[in-house]
Amino acid sequence: MVDFGTAEVTLEMVQASQLGMKAFSAALAVGLTGLASAIAEMTIGSAAVGATAENRDVFGLVLLLTVIPETIVIFGLVVALLLMF
Repeated sequence: MVDFGTAEVTLEMVQASQLGMKAFSAALAVGLTGLASAIAEMTIGSAAVGATAENRDVFGLVLLLTVIPETIVIFGLVVALLLMF
């Protein structure tokens, strides 16, 4: 019979757990910002195609507006790099 009440936590176990939590939080930072950026890109992109179909002169503005959500992923990547290093 195993006695789980006397389990000993070593320093290596704590360091491995901390490293795992850092990696998990970095993955969340990049993953969630990527998902949010994809949803924003989807809605802006569909509206941009409709606006460009009606008026070709707004193509430059629409192209700029579709690039803006992609900067959010760059911020998420910066946060992930700050967490890891």
